[in-house]
Amino acid sequence: MNPTLTVGKRSVQILRIMVSGIFLMAGANHLIEIEKTVNRIQMAKFKGFAEFFGHLELLVILSGIVMLAAGISFLIGFKTRWAAIVLLAVLIPITITIQIGQINSLGPLFKNIAIAGGLLFFILNDFNNNKIQQL
Repeated sequence: MNPTLTVGKRSVQILRIMVSGIFLMAGANHLIEIEKTVNRIQMAKFKGFAEFFGHLELLVILSGIVMLAAGISFLIGFKTRWAAIVLLAVLIPITITIQIGQINSLGPLFKNIAIAGGLLFFILNDFNNNKIQQL
């Protein structure tokens, strides 16, 4: 048995647009404020996790480019599932490096968890087969 859930096309579009916003802003910020972003990583409790992957300045630039490219793809609904996978792959190490270990501010951690949930919605559901019911 395959249970079906009817979801309005407009609600899926709105969710996709709203979730993409944080990646577009963060990606632009990574490219505009490279030094500030690197400094934030260097002050993080788990900065070693980010340093494991390479030079911090290069990581900030690459993550900025990836967030912008995948964020735009996600925003316009082009290769939505793949864009969501890429964005989640960027979100996880950022969350581990920056948010985990900041016990005094759990809000950003749970914000990232909520964003991950939104991305998982698009990863786990196929919205490219035109079976979204218009409500």
